[in-house]
Amino acid sequence: MTLAGAAEPASRIVQRVVEQDGEGPCRVLGTARRASGANAALANGTAAHALDYDDMCFVSLAHPSAPLVAAALAAAEIAGVSGRALLDAYIVGFEIEGRLGRAMNPRHYQRGWHCTSTLGTIGAAAAAARLLRLDSDAAGHALAIAASEASGLKENFGTMVKPLHAGLAARNGVLAALLAQAGMTASRAAIEGPQGFLKALDGEQTSLDAETADLGSRWEIVDTGITVKLYPSCAGTHPTLDALLDLKRREDFRAEEIDAIDVGVDPIVPTILLYDRPSSGLEGKFSMPFCAAAAIVNGRVGIDTFEPTQLRNPAILALQARVTMRVDPTLDSTAPSLTQARVAVRLRDGRVLSASANGARGYPEKPASDDELASKFMSCATQTLEESAAVRALAVLREIESVHDMRAVTALFQTAAP
Repeated sequence: MTLAGAAEPASRIVQRVVEQDGEGPCRVLGTARRASGANAALANGTAAHALDYDDMCFVSLAHPSAPLVAAALAAAEIAGVSGRALLDAYIVGFEIEGRLGRAMNPRHYQRGWHCTSTLGTIGAAAAAARLLRLDSDAAGHALAIAASEASGLKENFGTMVKPLHAGLAARNGVLAALLAQAGMTASRAAIEGPQGFLKALDGEQTSLDAETADLGSRWEIVDTGITVKLYPSCAGTHPTLDALLDLKRREDFRAEEIDAIDVGVDPIVPTILLYDRPSSGLEGKFSMPFCAAAAIVNGRVGIDTFEPTQLRNPAILALQARVTMRVDPTLDSTAPSLTQARVAVRLRDGRVLSASANGARGYPEKPASDDELASKFMSCATQTLEESAAVRALAVLREIESVHDMRAVTALFQTAAP
């Protein structure tokens, strides 16, 4: 996703700004630039989230990999560590985010905080601290520093700032670890104190005791898993898109035959799908009417779905006006948010075609196949790399545990031109 997102406008802006600080030891992927660790994490984290095609976790309610990988890659380049060490640090960051998510959500998310940024900052700090080999005291200070850096508002969804949230989380995580490594200290109560992270950012709980009791013996990354997106749009659209595309393939109807589409969702979905009539590709990713209409008109949803020409497509415009999204109280209230949908397609001949979804393809219960993962990687990587270079990079990533120095891997993701 970073390679595909590197050419997006938000990413280009960040790249131009970090370039002003001069070169550093870390690579800005999908470009020829180098930057400091914090700046490379900022640029790569923003690019990773620029297309909203990166993975999800339904416990943290965050996109874990965008900030985690960006921060970990920067720290790995600084430290010159192996691929195995990178994977270890990623898991550490993921586990910290997951435990925070269990303690804070859904209230934290419902109040308007973007967990990719808030929880992601602390997860990124944990991953970076691991790679920089901080001792327990310094690592604790890194997490406490990160707690004061954490921010990110859902009101900015559908704008360039949403991917910037992931970049800021990655940058702040690296910065927190570097500051702690240099000797900066922070309050040991920064997360659980009376004015700490859990309390100030409106978590469900004010203590992590219950959630961390089995840390290291139970693995969130195994129990919860990672949701791999197969559509480059907000996860809140994915169950609906699966249901609609399956229904279209089964019943073989056309967009012009549709009188109306009714979409039933859980209460969280309307808080993030903010745009009924999107005016940009970024807004389109957070628009149920647009995504549903584009899926029916084109029979698919891909990176090119959110190009300006598609936003002006007369067939999509006509159909999106007939799409209604509402909260469906009959959906299972105990199911994770963003995993259920019920659709009804009313045709002009009077027929009503219905379908429901519990999860979507790419979710842990319906994991993406190796072929689907490889296809997604190639579709993203070839946005900035030659196909032959993308094939070589994929082969190396499949053997990442045997890589001795991650700097040899990041070199594969740079281009000759800025």
